[in-house]
Amino acid sequence: MAKKKNCDEYIWRDRKRIIFGLPWSFTVYMLEEEKLLISSGFLNKREDEVRLYRIMDLTLNRSLWERMFGLGTIHCCSADRSTPEFDIKRIKNSREVKNLISDMVEKQRELKRVSNREFMAADADDDHELLD
Repeated sequence: MAKKKNCDEYIWRDRKRIIFGLPWSFTVYMLEEEKLLISSGFLNKREDEVRLYRIMDLTLNRSLWERMFGLGTIHCCSADRSTPEFDIKRIKNSREVKNLISDMVEKQRELKRVSNREFMAADADDDHELLD
């Protein structure tokens, strides 16, 4: 049986926020040393996992409504086949979280000796296979 993690074991953890920036949502974001977990749902639970070294691009979006409540949404593009794009929606301290994730992505790439070039080469190979 898997041991449940204590919330202190995550580097960062937050909920998607809804009305007035309150965390009344069933979507939880958890950042670990090597991966980002997105847990959603109440009756039907789903947990997506993205390895940090696979994240290629991060974009911070902050609508007027989000800025009014101190929130932001981070759009992520990854080389993960099951989740090529995803959003970390309406979180507090979004700029700091984006910078934290960005730094951790670079650290994981250095540790695993992975570069964006390798992702582009893999995508090109996939495209070539489709043309054959």
